[in-house]
Amino acid sequence: MTTVDRRAFLASTAAVAAVAAAGASAIPGVAWAGGTTPRFGSGAYVRPRPEALADPTELTLAEAAWMIKNGRLTPLELVEAYLERIGAFEPVYQAFNTVLADQARAAAKAAGRRKHTGPLHGIPLAIKDNYWTAGVRTTANSFLFQDFVPPYDATAVARLKANGAIVLGKTQMGPLATTRATTPDGRVTTVNAWTPTIPGTDPGGSSTGTATSVAGRLATSGTGTQTGGSITAPSNAQNLTGLKPTMGRVSLAGIIPLSYTRDHPGPLARDAKDAAIMLTAMAGQDPADPRTQGLPRVPDLVEAATPVTSGRKVRARWSTRIGVLPGYADGTSATALARQAFLSTVDKIDGVRLVDVPFPDQWDLLTGGAFNNVRLPERSEPFMPYLRGDLRGFGVSVTGWLQGALLGSNEFITGQRAKLLLLERVLEQIFDRCDVVVQTGPVPFDILGLPEIGFPIGFTAAGVPIGTILGGEPYAEGRLLSVVAAYQAVTDWHWRRPANPPVAAAASALRSAAPAEDRGRLTADDVVAQMQ
Repeated sequence: MTTVDRRAFLASTAAVAAVAAAGASAIPGVAWAGGTTPRFGSGAYVRPRPEALADPTELTLAEAAWMIKNGRLTPLELVEAYLERIGAFEPVYQAFNTVLADQARAAAKAAGRRKHTGPLHGIPLAIKDNYWTAGVRTTANSFLFQDFVPPYDATAVARLKANGAIVLGKTQMGPLATTRATTPDGRVTTVNAWTPTIPGTDPGGSSTGTATSVAGRLATSGTGTQTGGSITAPSNAQNLTGLKPTMGRVSLAGIIPLSYTRDHPGPLARDAKDAAIMLTAMAGQDPADPRTQGLPRVPDLVEAATPVTSGRKVRARWSTRIGVLPGYADGTSATALARQAFLSTVDKIDGVRLVDVPFPDQWDLLTGGAFNNVRLPERSEPFMPYLRGDLRGFGVSVTGWLQGALLGSNEFITGQRAKLLLLERVLEQIFDRCDVVVQTGPVPFDILGLPEIGFPIGFTAAGVPIGTILGGEPYAEGRLLSVVAAYQAVTDWHWRRPANPPVAAAASALRSAAPAEDRGRLTADDVVAQMQ
């Protein structure tokens, strides 16, 4: 493992915080000496499980890549399989706000004629609707951007497409990335793929549509963004593996912003290997985003996400201390029992050691709402012209935007200083004792720009997924992936898929959730028409 320069990361974080008010141009660009070609390796291709061969949408990304590379499956066949499921179940899931069926078919046909380009060649993906997509509406599910058609792709999308990926569609999200997916005026849309007839079950937000599309087998993998848990939370809610990388690992250029110092693009996938493939393609420096400049080289993430065995026994790729915070697995709830079982399982993996770690000094104060809310001015500042105009454009999220506009500069500066103090204490008081740490939620690692990964560890009695989150040191995505890959090699939670939704019952549930004036006339065809 590469040694991390913690002081350098602290200095970088301080520079990003200082620039939040001044603009990105205040950070000088630093040339990165590494190469630009993603390192996938042979480990990105996995021979499919026999039970997955009957249905292409059951294949993981790595399995589909193996099938396409070996001529067992064409990109067009894979795209058509997903479009068939979208046609059958999208009216229930409501995961997409735009399905690009014709474009996806055309791209798949072109991929079938081209030389194989890598594991993403011909792989259909779902893209969160705050990522710019050339010539395709990018709305951030808001009134403000309802007619916005970008002239070019976000850097992350361009990199995925350059590596052969196919965009199936744009996914529903929380309005302006603030909540679970609803309409901009607050009506629930996307459901959890595991409980499609119960709209009240939390599907996780704001990357809700991507999570539901991947969990419901409407796409192979997808992209999300995280500012306050929006990759790890929907992954935990829907039995996925979601990776929020270190700040700067993936360019934010071409992504509608929420918070300059906290926005992180990343993948939502079915397992650690798929997440590694996605992040490998998305990561790297970008002249359009100074936060990506001068960072350590992206390691071989696919190798990190490949389980290591000695004989038939799984072992850790690197000797790893997993830090356990006080109270993490206390109690008798379903979540507590799943956490206890998770710790027991990883403790048996050769090379893994559980260690107790304390909360850093003043943890409750530094991670509480008083300092957490200082992000709000970063949200409001770019949108001040809209706030001075018509507040109705912000829909249900208007309160938070106004709160940010009214917070004073003194509070903002104090909050940025508190964040740096918290980061220093996390690095010194937690990571001096461990290599990765369990978390009960995404805070504070999304605040601090540190990497974290969410993944499944069980189910409730009602069949709702339970997940957990591991956090790591700066640029330690490889270490996180290696731990999750080892855990997934000895468990089967990540292989479990939700049953297909009962369309009639789900449609009835959707009608019940609709406004009174719409009930009785909401049909599947209506929903499909709204998505066009």
